[in-house]
Amino acid sequence: MFGKLGLRVFLLQAMTISSSLASPFMIWKGLSLVTNTESPVVVVLSGSMEPAFYRGDILFLTNPRPESEEPQSLYKTGDILVYKIPGKDIPIVHRVIEAHDFYSEIVPSDADEGVAESTSDTAQDAGRGGSQRSPRSDLKQLMLTKGDNNPVDDLGLYDGLDWLERRHIVGRVRGYLPYVGYISIFLNEARQLLLSRPGAFSLKHILYSKWRAS
Repeated sequence: MFGKLGLRVFLLQAMTISSSLASPFMIWKGLSLVTNTESPVVVVLSGSMEPAFYRGDILFLTNPRPESEEPQSLYKTGDILVYKIPGKDIPIVHRVIEAHDFYSEIVPSDADEGVAESTSDTAQDAGRGGSQRSPRSDLKQLMLTKGDNNPVDDLGLYDGLDWLERRHIVGRVRGYLPYVGYISIFLNEARQLLLSRPGAFSLKHILYSKWRAS
């Protein structure tokens, strides 16, 4: 089917196309590994965080590892986080207005086997030299968020949860580009419009046919 030269050109073109398709995926996966988040880049879809961020802004995220002993690994009041509630399709970017940190330290019990768990708030730990926590301590954080442009907090968005936990956090905002994400919003809305038009035309045709028949 292919001559020797034709086969070589075909394979070269196939490799070029495959590389072009794979490169964005590889870059995305690399960013995900470096930033420790499944979505290192997100687009703001609403005005709930104005004037800090506007619709169409692109946000760059990182997600600190909870096992780190660095202070930066803790989410704190004032941080702008992107979170996602299980069962919800779209993540939300809002500011932390309240945060509580707990450490569940696993310590040996009096028995030969088994462990005992003790939970303490960081404020209490600080008074007892909390910085000397065991490396086996397990960090738990409870957070409440709110959009800067919203009149009330996000409790009504948590789908029955009282607090956000670290497992709900996609990442912390580390930087942004204004309005660049409008391209993505426009393309998505245009796609939805094109998908909805055939259905609208079909419904119009059915209604018109029924009117003509009557």
